[in-house]
Amino acid sequence: MRYPPLGEDGQRRLLESRVLICGCGALGSVIANTLARSGVGRLRIVDRDFLELNNLQRQVLYDEADVAEGVPKAVAAGRRLKQINSEIEIEAIVADVNAENIVALLQDVDMVLDGADNFEVRFLLNDACLKFGIPWVYGGCIGAEGQSMTIIPGETPCLRCLMRDAPPPGSSPTCDSAGILAPIINIIASLEANEALKILSGHPEAISRDLTVFDIWDNRIRQVRLDGLKDSSDCPACHQQEYPWLDGNRGSHAAVLCGRNAVQLSFPNQEPISLDALAKKLSGLGRVSNNEYLLRFEVDGFQLTVFPDGRAIVKGTEEESEARTVYAKYIGA
Repeated sequence: MRYPPLGEDGQRRLLESRVLICGCGALGSVIANTLARSGVGRLRIVDRDFLELNNLQRQVLYDEADVAEGVPKAVAAGRRLKQINSEIEIEAIVADVNAENIVALLQDVDMVLDGADNFEVRFLLNDACLKFGIPWVYGGCIGAEGQSMTIIPGETPCLRCLMRDAPPPGSSPTCDSAGILAPIINIIASLEANEALKILSGHPEAISRDLTVFDIWDNRIRQVRLDGLKDSSDCPACHQQEYPWLDGNRGSHAAVLCGRNAVQLSFPNQEPISLDALAKKLSGLGRVSNNEYLLRFEVDGFQLTVFPDGRAIVKGTEEESEARTVYAKYIGA
């Protein structure tokens, strides 16, 4: 409250706010930690995944006891946040964010923060937030690089203004294929949280209107001006109100394969992927074999069979959310 731009009125606004954090892994755990300590009154945290030991390198809300207990990230995060600030409301939801539940998850929220691990969820958030007029902040990290962008529907460019489509599966590195340095997580998540504090406290005029990119290994910071992008991009979301991810026409579809302990993930309207390039990306992470028709990858007790259209069969589980997690972890978007 002693910070003049915030003041007592701004702090009261934070207490009255409700935020949806999609994903509570690396970015999401830092964001949730910061907002809880800042006095944001209601945090709704959604994550589909369970904790693993290698998460502790960058996911700050958890410890070895949480890993040993085998609880979902959302549950562990909810417990820890209540210990940090018992005066706020924490709603922890174990779920896969998708077109079927996103409208319910957005109920009564003032803004959305991106802690997702894939572009499918980010484009879904973009569609939903634009349709319902909810501000959101995009953030992503890989290696030593991270970027963030604040989106206010109708006022700033959206994610589809910047990036017309999600990258094809296997074309982008993941944390497990390329690694990640913990400090970049803290930087990008802190940027996201800071933008949220501006908007929630009643100061949207103070947001960054640039795409901010950090490369902390090569000591570079870039700010890409986005002025005019919304008007010049002919964005189908901003200008034609087309929301294919929200309508369920884009994104992955899942089906449990009876008697096979496997889940099939399919991606309508997906561009073809290079199996050779994907094989190179996955080499060293597990057993890989491929031909012109399919690629097989074995790791951590799972077998992934990937086809040129991006379709995949994840053997080793009958849980759709677990299959999506494995796919996002190793294949990508």
